[in-house]
Amino acid sequence: KTGEVKQLKITDSNGSPYTPKESLFFHSHIGSDEAGTGDYFGPITVAAVFIEESKIPLLKKLGIRDSKTLTESAIKRLAKKIIEAEIPYASLVLPNEKYNKLQQSGWSQGKMKALMHHHAIEYVKKKITNQQYDGIIIDQFCQPDVYKRYLRSENLTPQEKTFFVTKAESKSIAVAAASLLARTKFVDEMDRLSRVVGLELPKGAGQQVDKTIARFIQIYGREKLTTCAKIHFANTQKADKYL
Repeated sequence: KTGEVKQLKITDSNGSPYTPKESLFFHSHIGSDEAGTGDYFGPITVAAVFIEESKIPLLKKLGIRDSKTLTESAIKRLAKKIIEAEIPYASLVLPNEKYNKLQQSGWSQGKMKALMHHHAIEYVKKKITNQQYDGIIIDQFCQPDVYKRYLRSENLTPQEKTFFVTKAESKSIAVAAASLLARTKFVDEMDRLSRVVGLELPKGAGQQVDKTIARFIQIYGREKLTTCAKIHFANTQKADKYL
């Protein structure tokens, strides 16, 4: 508990415009999170969720919490409950072919995530035009100034009242809900890709992934990897020893 409270304090002596007051977690706000960024196979997925203050007790009662503490079946079950509760949300998928093209054209994964978070939040805002919210919380994956720079490079303006929190899914119920939806979308996409290629595509970026890449190349050839993998990961080279 003490560690959590410390993380909420503004460490900058002048105060940080990107760190929210702790009270924001208990009021109406939008939260966003992503999944799939460290996995060799599969896309990146991002979800954004709007939680009304009056709905916070309901979501807590449903057991909505950080997806990293839950099994895959529990994540899917809770994601379904979020949708059934008619919570406004948006989820986006960056397919592997587009991911690889952007990466090869000079985009960092951080820039891709920034753009996806921005667009997911915009979609949610369009769904709640008549509702007030006190802020937007993004699960922090880069420094706020870097996030803003990524958006401005594509002529986009960061949304007002946007805050960045590390491990936000353990503090904000909206980010926790977003993490569940993003993870469910990622798992669904992995299942779909596995069916398409006729191989069980493993998650993560470990040795099992390297072995699966080698098997994939033997069946389909190296070029086809762009359709289901993040080919700039070191696993692409590591797989050579299994060929």
